[in-house]
Amino acid sequence: MIITSATFLTSAVKPAQYPETDMPEIAFAGRSNVGKSSLINTLINRKNLVKTSATPGKTRLINFFSINDRFVFVDLPGYGYAKVSKQERALWGPMVEAYLIGRQNLKGVILLQDIRRSPEAEEQDLADFLHHIGVPFFYIFTKADKLSKNKQISRVKQVRKTFSLKDDEFVIFSSKTGQGKERTWLQIIRLSGIEGDNAPKEMMVDEKQETP
Repeated sequence: MIITSATFLTSAVKPAQYPETDMPEIAFAGRSNVGKSSLINTLINRKNLVKTSATPGKTRLINFFSINDRFVFVDLPGYGYAKVSKQERALWGPMVEAYLIGRQNLKGVILLQDIRRSPEAEEQDLADFLHHIGVPFFYIFTKADKLSKNKQISRVKQVRKTFSLKDDEFVIFSSKTGQGKERTWLQIIRLSGIEGDNAPKEMMVDEKQETP
């Protein structure tokens, strides 16, 4: 994807604060410190449009970013960080749930899973919830550069079994090396419904992925 513009729109905690646009939205969800900010920055070829932090749980708002003035990336707060207060964690659930259920612009969700970690109940609960409300999603296994190719295949095989994933329902990704970037863009374009606009000429469609 050729990125001509990427701009921050707004942060929100409730629907009244969402941006008033008619652009399709793709949301990114995952456990704290899973690499959401790094993944988004890699996709749009920016170093710090989405601020990264060494402190897990720092992103506590829903952040909206306009990409090419054609669609919107939505960075959802990370979940599962124990050091955040119980009161804050209790607020995040309803905030994210309200967005996922009520936002008509939402076309799909990218679920991030650290390739080195085993899925926990929260990952399965979120996937089940998206199934229930009928929101399409796919998985990205992040931080692939932290493992050898053989260990990547072994880990993904375990997670695929947990979630019963098909070959086209996940991407192995590394923000450091760019592995999986083009495949991720293909999935985003498919979900957002903008294939007819600029996808074929601006995408590399032949990137290969090891399929465990």
